[in-house]
Amino acid sequence: MIFYAGSTLTGYQKQNPRFLDNKKEIFTAAIKQYEGLLYKIASVYTNTMEDRDDLLQEIIYQLWKSFDSFAQKSALSTWMYRVAMNTAIYHLKKDKRQVSTVSLDEQPFDHPDVKNDELEEKWRILRHHLNNLNLLDKGIVMLYLENKSHEEIAQITGISISNVGTRLSRIKEKLKQQISKQQ
Repeated sequence: MIFYAGSTLTGYQKQNPRFLDNKKEIFTAAIKQYEGLLYKIASVYTNTMEDRDDLLQEIIYQLWKSFDSFAQKSALSTWMYRVAMNTAIYHLKKDKRQVSTVSLDEQPFDHPDVKNDELEEKWRILRHHLNNLNLLDKGIVMLYLENKSHEEIAQITGISISNVGTRLSRIKEKLKQQISKQQ
């Protein structure tokens, strides 16, 4: 599937009448390509596997509903991150859930296959402290750990680039202080 910057799905549909026939296949390919990021977002914003699965289903539904409106002003992954994060936050607010901690034990974050007790302990400590962050800060850290640029994080979260930098600096400082107190 190829998306060209500056074009829209609507424009693509006009140029290719078979788009509607292929919409399902195009959407399915996009979901398969970015299923890892969708899973991560659903996992970060939920406490149980059942809630994660429900949220993941809601995210995919919202992506499907808005797929025709993807204007391609950003990368497909950026748009999907934004829809997924907004859906996750809305889902939590709608259900009036209070999330104080979220287990990140099941996260598919990349870590080496080689057993490294010191690295695993550092990762456990970081996960513990990440659980104490608010919803937006968790999302920002998750995107930062995914090596997203400040600009991409700003597009996804809807905050300014300078606000991303400020928040990341404050989060890092907060985490440093909390981890140093623990040691």
